Parts: sequence; structure tokens; C-alpha cells
Amino acid sequence: MYSEIIKQKTVEFEKAIEHLKSEASKVRTGRATPALVEDVTVNYYGAKTPLKQIASISTPEPRSLVIQPWDRGAIAAIEGAIRESDLNLNPMNDGILVRINIPMLTEERRKEMVKILNQKAEEGRIALRSIREDAWKELQKLETEGGMSEDDKFKGKEKLQEVVDEFNRKVEEIRVSKEKEIMTV
Repeated sequence: MYSEIIKQKTVEFEKAIEHLKSEASKVRTGRATPALVEDVTVNYYGAKTPLKQIASISTPEPRSLVIQPWDRGAIAAIEGAIRESDLNLNPMNDGILVRINIPMLTEERRKEMVKILNQKAEEGRIALRSIREDAWKELQKLETEGGMSEDDKFKGKEKLQEVVDEFNRKVEEIRVSKEKEIMTV
């Protein structure tokens, strides 16, 4: 009985981990990665559109990004959207492509990036706690309605906590791995 609830919530836990991975990939490391800019929204013919939907993004060198829009008319909009984003990047438009050189991160900026990463990891842990609380409420409700015994409810709580601990370890692994990447010069 409780295993069904835990199975359902495991899917939600996995989605929370995927979201954290996505957010962590957007944190600057000093190396170029398309994930850095792919979700920047561009005002494309009056509609806010993610950059990845209107251009190809590549990394020809470890410290540069090249954005090639499928419609050359969007180059100025792409350049403006990147400048206005909070990424502190300086795009260069050559009429065909938008080039971005990723500057070296200073020690101070690396520490700021680690703080941002830690905030994202904490958001991930909060999401896991929220899902755990929902599952616990469902277990309590099932027991109150006579769908399971009190012993099963507490066994379910133990199993649920084991799953939560496993996902918290994943959050920490993601955080440590990304922190190492950020702090590597």
C-alpha cells in the first residue's frame, strides 16, 4: 500500500533532481557551455522565445560560444537579450553570427557562483522535503480511512525517509561536482 505512494513520489523526486541539474548547468564555471545561454528569452517577432528555439548554439573553443540564428533578422534581438540578461556577457555581432567570449572568473566571482550554486542546492532540498511532506500526508490519510494499519504507516514513513535520504545524497553529489568545476582554474 505505502509502496505505491512512495513509487509515485519517487517520480516527483526524480523531476526535482533533473530540475536541479538543469539549474546547476546554468551556473557559470568560466568555461563555455550552451546551457549558459540557451534559456535566455529573446523578443522574436513580438513573442518571448528561448534562444535555443531560434538559433543553434555551439562551443568552438573552451572559452567561446557561437550563436547562429536560423533567421538573420533575429541577430540584433539575440545580441540585445544576452546583454540585458544577468549573465554579464558581452556578445559581438558580425552580421551572421553572435560570438561570446567567456571571461576568466576571478576568485571573488567563483565564490559568488558557489553561493548561487548552494542556493540552488538548498532549493532542491526544499523541493524534496515538500514532496516528502505530501507523501506523509497521503500515508496518514490512508491510515485514517482504514486503508492501512498504523504499523504499515510507520514502515512506509521509514521507507519514504530512505528514499528521501538517497535523493538528498544526489543533491549533494551534484552540488559538490559543480562546486569543484567552478573552483577549478
